[in-house]
Amino acid sequence: MSQNRRSAGLQTVLERVAVMLAGRACSRLTHALAAKVSRSTLLRLIRRLQGPETSTPRVLGIDDFALRKGHNYGTILLGIETRQPVDLLPDRTTATVARWLAGHPGVEVICRDRSTAYAEAGRLGAPNAVHVADRWHIRSNLAQAVEKTVVQHRALLREPQDTTTAAAAEALEGLDLDLAPAGPRTTGRLSDRVREQHDAVHALLEQGIAMREIGRRLGLARNTVRRYAHAASADELLVGRWTSRTSILDPHKPYLHQRWAEGCTVARRLFEEVRERGYPGGENVVKVYVAKLRADFPPTPPRKAPSVRDVTSWLTRHPDRLTDDQAHQLKTILARCPALDRTAHHVHGFAELMNDRQGKHLDQWIT
Repeated sequence: MSQNRRSAGLQTVLERVAVMLAGRACSRLTHALAAKVSRSTLLRLIRRLQGPETSTPRVLGIDDFALRKGHNYGTILLGIETRQPVDLLPDRTTATVARWLAGHPGVEVICRDRSTAYAEAGRLGAPNAVHVADRWHIRSNLAQAVEKTVVQHRALLREPQDTTTAAAAEALEGLDLDLAPAGPRTTGRLSDRVREQHDAVHALLEQGIAMREIGRRLGLARNTVRRYAHAASADELLVGRWTSRTSILDPHKPYLHQRWAEGCTVARRLFEEVRERGYPGGENVVKVYVAKLRADFPPTPPRKAPSVRDVTSWLTRHPDRLTDDQAHQLKTILARCPALDRTAHHVHGFAELMNDRQGKHLDQWIT
């Protein structure tokens, strides 16, 4: 649709929609509105638009922005009082900014970051202007200073390992997990044989047969027959056979408990460690004992220590915006590190100066 076939109202609508949606999206919308216009035409409409008339602001904000982060940067100029952009510059060099300031007299206050390039540009292009820092950059500089302090004391961010280890070791103190079941075995080849022999001995005893003859018939020693005869049930024999026995692992159990409390829960690694300490047995005994430890004392993974960025954020954030867990972690860290505790006090004091605009107390805070 050519321009001479559009009404003034349609032309205005296309210009406004093109500014809001740009070329491709706006072109799709015009198809739905039965006023088909290509994206190239819409972009031409945008280019023909006259920019708003701007005057040189009394308070000028200067900051850089990335065209390609880490490579190409431009400069944006804003009117602080109107909160509207004034101009865009193709780079952030001193010469470019100074040239713009010289060509636009009337700037009384320059609000900028701590860039030396912008400071020199202001000195050359607007020598009478007062330089101030905006609150966002001040807070950013404060956060950077806090982060450097936190980095210096990052070793104190993690909770002392001895605390968790001591608590787990106390829970394991005096622990004696038997490798065998607490009760009599109910299955297994040896268990079945004992039960059969016990029943056979008592059956022959009820018939009035002497123990010597029972031993001859069953192929058992006389002492074995006597033990079966004196046992009221086979369970008594099985309990006596497999429980309350010492294990070759017993001397090494305290060490296993200590390593388990420290977070080492891999049976193979524990076996290698106790073998180096003189354990003469096989790996399977250690595996069985570790399985019982895992069942009775499930390992809890160590709590991840807060990062430098986390602690920096907690220190520079309003206390009311911290969760209960974050506030608790920060409190324990400050209790361990007096330097960070002092830092938190200074940060809160500075935040009050900024929020309440008490610049007259800045010198006292600095001192």
